[in-house]
Amino acid sequence: MPELEFVNVRKSYKSPTGENLLALADFSLKVDGGRFVSVVGPSGCGKTTLLRMAAGLVPWDGGEIRLDGDQLTGPSPKMSMVFQAIGLMPWKSVQSNVALGIQLQAHRRNLTAQETDLVGATLAMVGLKGFEHYYPYQLSGGMQQRVGLARALVRQPEILLMDEPFGALDAQTRAVLQDELLSLWGRVKSTVLFITHDLDEAIYLSDLVVIMGRRPGRIKQVLEVKLPHPRYSYDARAEAGFAHLRSIAWQSIKEEL
Repeated sequence: MPELEFVNVRKSYKSPTGENLLALADFSLKVDGGRFVSVVGPSGCGKTTLLRMAAGLVPWDGGEIRLDGDQLTGPSPKMSMVFQAIGLMPWKSVQSNVALGIQLQAHRRNLTAQETDLVGATLAMVGLKGFEHYYPYQLSGGMQQRVGLARALVRQPEILLMDEPFGALDAQTRAVLQDELLSLWGRVKSTVLFITHDLDEAIYLSDLVVIMGRRPGRIKQVLEVKLPHPRYSYDARAEAGFAHLRSIAWQSIKEEL
């Protein structure tokens, strides 16, 4: 599996008043192939900027972002991104929204028979078999998020970038989708870089939790989560190790607030 690496990455923005705001300063992180890595930190510390740079959507001012040792210069076909705002096309069916992931990548309108089968298989994998011809307004928030996930997975990415994908969902739906994501990750074996504000979510999902300090974004602490997988097969949140990691992470975050 490919490795994603940030090497001394620097990013700044111009404020509306013309002031130069440093979002990330000399940020370095290596995401090993096949691992699930979550990034948490206070609002405004550069988490989403980090993800958008990896996706090739935002340029950086200094340093390098590398994919398997090669410097990234733009979006890579090896990566897909799941946004917090799902961005489904309301006039397109579930099937057509997912097919868009292939169409945009291939720069053409029509799918091959094999690609159409792949869309169907991906929808089945995320639990949406039978909903192919529904429209977004006919789906719950959790089902809409499944469509967004399917749209990213249909490209068969080696690296999956996820920007607070469950942040707008109720607690029950969020817990269900966390379990489903872990199950999917166990099958597709993608490398995952996941942004969240939720410490419990980060610990539950991840092999590694990266805690960022306030702007300019920097790594304050890295916690390795050694709870066994699959975590949905037992009550991982009730484990003493889970509570210990959460205590450490919260203390680290609280110092930045």
